[in-house]
Amino acid sequence: MNEKELTIIKQAILNEIEGYEFYNMAAQQAGTSESKEAFKELANEELKHAEYLKELFNKVKNNPGDDFKLSFLENPPSPNIFDWKKLDRQYTSLAMSVFGIGIQMEKASIDFYEEAKANTNYEEAKKFYDILIQWEKVHLNQFTEQYNLYKQDWWNEQEFAPF
Repeated sequence: MNEKELTIIKQAILNEIEGYEFYNMAAQQAGTSESKEAFKELANEELKHAEYLKELFNKVKNNPGDDFKLSFLENPPSPNIFDWKKLDRQYTSLAMSVFGIGIQMEKASIDFYEEAKANTNYEEAKKFYDILIQWEKVHLNQFTEQYNLYKQDWWNEQEFAPF
């Protein structure tokens, strides 16, 4: 197995663990049990991704050739469609901060996987990076949509509307 590909998978695991820790921290700061549950759900999704990547790493680290190719055939768990109703709009500033940072994390992950894809010689790895890019894009789109909704609420609370 190419050391470069293993390093990319290790970094991807770290990225997911960082996301897990971040959303756990947000859950601890949440003002309601519903918001806490919502952030915990996001944290657990990051943890599922990290576990999948760890399993993949262990499968491919010592497997040359066809074994390596077969390891990439299993589809990773797709991101869940998140139930945004769980978040309490009373805590708009916290939600905006969490989703604003989440957007940046997702963009950084997309850039990371796109660079990895551009720099690999393995077609299977390219397909795999495409799947990971889609993981991150699902969250990016969800977070961006929610951020924009919370931003509008926040502007209204600050009496910036209708400007």
